[in-house]
Amino acid sequence: ALHEQGHLLAFRILHTPQSAASQLAVQVNELFEETGMKPTSLHGVAISAGPGSYTGLRIGAATAKGLCYGTGIPLIAIDSLRVLSAAIPERQPDIYYCPMIDARRMEVYCSVLDYQLQEIETIQAKVIDANSFADLLNQHRVVFFGDGASKCRETIQHPNATFLNNIYGSAQHMGALTFSRYAAKQFVSVGDFEPNYLKDFVAKTKSPAGML
Repeated sequence: ALHEQGHLLAFRILHTPQSAASQLAVQVNELFEETGMKPTSLHGVAISAGPGSYTGLRIGAATAKGLCYGTGIPLIAIDSLRVLSAAIPERQPDIYYCPMIDARRMEVYCSVLDYQLQEIETIQAKVIDANSFADLLNQHRVVFFGDGASKCRETIQHPNATFLNNIYGSAQHMGALTFSRYAAKQFVSVGDFEPNYLKDFVAKTKSPAGML
């Protein structure tokens, strides 16, 4: 996505995440052509800092670093859960927000934020059970959302728990967050930045032919 002073100019969506390695650079170039901009027109590059897909984060980081190295502009990193929360357009001050990214089985990557996207509970990998967030829910209304929330709906049974469907993190929601960090000069080192994977990468191996 391309933003100017926090306002969205144009964006693309990769409908097949597996194609990110071959399509990300192509779509970045298409955005430049659509808006009449060039890499040298940029003042900064924002990236999802994780957690999330190991491959997706790695490809995104490599592309962002390439733009920064090529133009000499700063790199801004914003955690994926905060970006996911920014997709909710009308957040209310009396509600806490819990973005969830699916990990495995009953585990999610999650955090808890207030309506201004300030962190109440830090990012963690959490195995969900019936007592998850019980203390928080006894005191506050909490909205759960993201691709990890749907599997928790039947487990977290509390009158203060609400679940939202179809909330997805996207670069199109990063504009305001990015601009505020750019104005505050909250940059990360292009050379040293590594995404927050939360867990070590475990490669999937293919089964031998004829075996399931």
